Amino acid sequence: MPRPLPHRLLAEYLGSLLLAALVIGSGIAAQRLSPGDVGLQLLENAAATAVGLYAIILVFGPVSGGHFNPVVSVVDAAFRGLPWRDVPPYALVQVLGCVTGAVLANTMFEAAPVSISTTERATLAHGLSEVVATTGLLLVIFSLVRTGRAALAPAAVGAYIGAAYFFTSSTSFANPAITVGRVFSDSFAGIAPSSVPVFVLAQLVAVVVAVPLLRTLHPAEPTVTAVAEGHVR
Repeated sequence: MPRPLPHRLLAEYLGSLLLAALVIGSGIAAQRLSPGDVGLQLLENAAATAVGLYAIILVFGPVSGGHFNPVVSVVDAAFRGLPWRDVPPYALVQVLGCVTGAVLANTMFEAAPVSISTTERATLAHGLSEVVATTGLLLVIFSLVRTGRAALAPAAVGAYIGAAYFFTSSTSFANPAITVGRVFSDSFAGIAPSSVPVFVLAQLVAVVVAVPLLRTLHPAEPTVTAVAEGHVR
């Protein structure tokens, strides 16, 4: 049975908070541990994000689905896994959680609690990268869900995001909530406010691309038997 909405919203808020703290905090740590070596900084940031995301989804996934991402919530609703009426509150707490997580990360590293990023990322290449990164993320998640292998999603999502840090020029934000959250930290993982619309638009375009692809590749829903056997969350 689905958990009550307040419980699910709390899980989404806390998971989003920890996700932003993880991404931004590991970025700040990487800057300080490896000054002058951007490649090593990116590797440290990606590794921490990949393994941390795996753990966060394991903790909160059984409560809310472990979305922490408005586009994931939208696609889940499109496939009838989440009521459409729950999408706006999910998205709201996801954004609030990521903003809070950014403030927390800054504070943990004795930086100003709020520092608006000056890192410009709004290029055509970055926009294309966000379409690719977000589409790939949605394919990973919902290919597993729609084939009865949702239990593999935490590891698969962590692995994909870790890889996408390197194969996309945008370093794979793939999430409107974390995109907004990163504005509030002028650090390695930050993004300037002026670049946010390009990223969010690209992430929404990915929804339009991913949904028909998923319907084509995996048209059948998992069977009731598979659910009963515990193959689907």
